[in-house]
Amino acid sequence: MKVTPTAIPHVLIIEPKVFGDARGFFFESFNQKAFNEATGLEVNFVQDNHSRSAKGVLRGLHYQVQQPQGKLVRVVRGAVFDVAVDIRKNSPQFGQWVGVELTEENHKQLWVPPGFAHGFLVLSESADFLYQATDYYAPQFERCIAWNDPDIGVEWPDIGMAPVLSAKDLLGQALSSGAHS
Repeated sequence: MKVTPTAIPHVLIIEPKVFGDARGFFFESFNQKAFNEATGLEVNFVQDNHSRSAKGVLRGLHYQVQQPQGKLVRVVRGAVFDVAVDIRKNSPQFGQWVGVELTEENHKQLWVPPGFAHGFLVLSESADFLYQATDYYAPQFERCIAWNDPDIGVEWPDIGMAPVLSAKDLLGQALSSGAHS
């Protein structure tokens, strides 16, 4: 597997070795030993999630104030623009973001460490998005930062339509509001 650091330390792009021929392809989407050796991390995933979303759906920017989740995310059908925002209060990168396009063709994965908000925008007609989490979902601890918080300034791709948001995501607040503790 190939591991590429991003502009924010600890957020990593993971590219598995893909073996393909006229019949199709095969790749190991996760191997604990190989992941730990390649990244220098020791993670333990406790929950797998799968979401399907239509074009223009924007989910996020989500995180948990307790039981923070590290996430290894990937797309198995379609394409998304995936974003991680550093919300670690003592981090020199606090409030900064990185984004990467994850597609069924490029097989890229993104490691989003605990202490980061996460979100994605669906670029294709629909997308199946998979992620493994290092802690359990705890809705009582979940918070949402506004997807368009001007202080963060995520440069979401223009897909020719306004993003489609859930009721929860419409209530996202600015990171500077202090409502995220």
